[in-house]
Amino acid sequence: MNEEIIKLIDIKRHYHVGTEVVKALQSISVSIHKNEYVALMGPSGSGKSTMMNILGCLDTPTGGQYFLNGEDVSRLNDNQLAEIRNTEIGFIFQTFNLLPRSTALENVMLPQVYAGIGKSSRIERAQKVLNDVHLGDRIYHKPNELSGGQRQRVAVARALVNNPSIILADEPTGNLDSKTSIEMMGLIEEIHQAGNTIILVTHEHDIAMHAHRIIHLMDGLVETDEQNQNIRSIADYQTMNHAK
Repeated sequence: MNEEIIKLIDIKRHYHVGTEVVKALQSISVSIHKNEYVALMGPSGSGKSTMMNILGCLDTPTGGQYFLNGEDVSRLNDNQLAEIRNTEIGFIFQTFNLLPRSTALENVMLPQVYAGIGKSSRIERAQKVLNDVHLGDRIYHKPNELSGGQRQRVAVARALVNNPSIILADEPTGNLDSKTSIEMMGLIEEIHQAGNTIILVTHEHDIAMHAHRIIHLMDGLVETDEQNQNIRSIADYQTMNHAK
């Protein structure tokens, strides 16, 4: 088994809503290893968004420990968490979160600016990842000049640019039509095959079936954590289309 990248030990997250305490996560203990492809599933209110926020260092747990590459990030302050988010975690959001007045290249370069990387290195690296996501001919286009699928590819390139330890994809096909969704899952498949660790947050069963392991949450607890015996790949769609 590859090295352990993520280790959650008895993670809890409680919120105070008026006089009531909402236990979004009751007790989560999970390990994820390098180059795993994991889907995090669960209905609304199951705790999957809370767990994603903790995995992405966007929120801190009420109790328990979160080790990322051996470092206990559950005890870090806001500035330290911001640095971890920028260097260790690549985010792919459902809403793309691109700067509208900036080109694809400038959007992808942004995490490197925060990381203090020199301009020539930033440009070179950003161009490479845009080529990797098949957007080399669109690097000077702004988001409103790109299709939804192309904008999501820019978001993927931005997630990859700092060579993060994990890629956290939050409903990455949520704003895409079915054809573009299949293309996006193919791109995530390529990223995984290149050696990246993928954590995919989704409520769609069809999308989760692309992952190699599926963790299902219910009421702030892990209900099931199983290897996917029927992994769906992009080749399956191509076979179905040929059969029609």
